[in-house]
Amino acid sequence: MPVRRLPPLRALEAFVRVVRLGSAKSAANELALSPSALSRRVAALEDFTGKRLFTRQHQAMKLTEEGQAFYNAVAPKLEELAEAVEAQVDRGRVLRLHLGVPSLFGGQRLFPRLPELRKLHPRLHIDIDTGVHSEDRVGDTLDAAIVLSEEPDPAFYRVQLDQNMVYAIVSRETAAEIGPVPDKKMLSKQTFLIHQDLPDSLDAWKKAIGMPDLVPAAIDKFDSGQLVLEAAAQGLGIAIMHDDHFRRSHDSRLARLFDINVESPYRYWFICKPKALETRPVRIFHEWLLQAGL
Repeated sequence: MPVRRLPPLRALEAFVRVVRLGSAKSAANELALSPSALSRRVAALEDFTGKRLFTRQHQAMKLTEEGQAFYNAVAPKLEELAEAVEAQVDRGRVLRLHLGVPSLFGGQRLFPRLPELRKLHPRLHIDIDTGVHSEDRVGDTLDAAIVLSEEPDPAFYRVQLDQNMVYAIVSRETAAEIGPVPDKKMLSKQTFLIHQDLPDSLDAWKKAIGMPDLVPAAIDKFDSGQLVLEAAAQGLGIAIMHDDHFRRSHDSRLARLFDINVESPYRYWFICKPKALETRPVRIFHEWLLQAGL
């Protein structure tokens, strides 16, 4: 039986990189090619297929309708081929992911669901890093990270995981003392508890309650969301946190202060370098994370 002629794999790789990264320049950098060398590979694929896959204007390459149809048909098959090869090469070997995770997200959202991931992918093992400034370490000591941010650097591949509201969270005793209606005199006597990486949350909350110029007695900063909640439960002040953090804590000692909706400036994101998605540990975790709806 005759063997079908295959397209040049390097040309296919160049084509897929341009489509996924959305930029010929970025694809050339990822492949360590000059722009002209990348263009030659794409042209070779166009010659092979007899289709015009991109329109070219100056330095820009825009996918044509034929190019989009070709990508839709070929990309899943390339993934299957890559997974088949990796499965043979990696057979029996542990897959290791170095993941940055905020401690509160890890405890409340990630760890309760990790047994599901282990059952699906028993060879995937995750090194968890809850250190600060994880965004700066992605691509260096971290393969990927979950970060709480207004918006990560656009150079990353990034997926927004949620959208939260800002809650003022206190002990039940403190809630009873302050009362159900915002009172500036009462609030000015309070200590506010915030995470050091989320300073704008307090300003958003003060603006929403109509007191943008409120000056509290003190503002205590923490590098751990879990400790912020614990400090609030112990009656040490008013914690400015996300509604999701409050609900998932399941802590009967805590109460929400005032029924006022405040959209948070910050969201949880999954981030990694675009090239990292081609590695099996990052790809497995990324796909599971989105399917699990964490």
